[in-house]
Amino acid sequence: MKIKLTFILLFSLFSSIISAEALIDLSTKQLINMQKNKNALVIDIRTEKEWQSTGTIPGSHKLQFFSSEGKYNAEKWLAELNQLKSSEDQSIILVCRSGGRSGMVGKLLIKQQKMKNIHHLSSGITSWIKAGNKVTK
Repeated sequence: MKIKLTFILLFSLFSSIISAEALIDLSTKQLINMQKNKNALVIDIRTEKEWQSTGTIPGSHKLQFFSSEGKYNAEKWLAELNQLKSSEDQSIILVCRSGGRSGMVGKLLIKQQKMKNIHHLSSGITSWIKAGNKVTK
């Protein structure tokens, strides 16, 4: 009986881990591929000042998440994001300067909003520019 109970507990633990959605880090090449071949929605969550400073990834949408004071209104932001989505299961790729903020927002979307297909550009727009990719000013 102990073995059976242990097996059931372990199975339920592993099945919840396996089924849990995780934030996926993307390289610049993977982002380009997903944008072209999978109709992924690229969302730049940086501030207006940052967009002006570096430009944005061509085809991305500017949707600032954090204010310059570090505050956010998740409900308003999600409403704006949902207007941009072409389907409920469309892949979303988040971009920030270096990957920190997009990682936080991605985890928030997955854990609190139970969203799926959430990715973020590893090392952010910095990696995009460093790889020699074009930006839109």
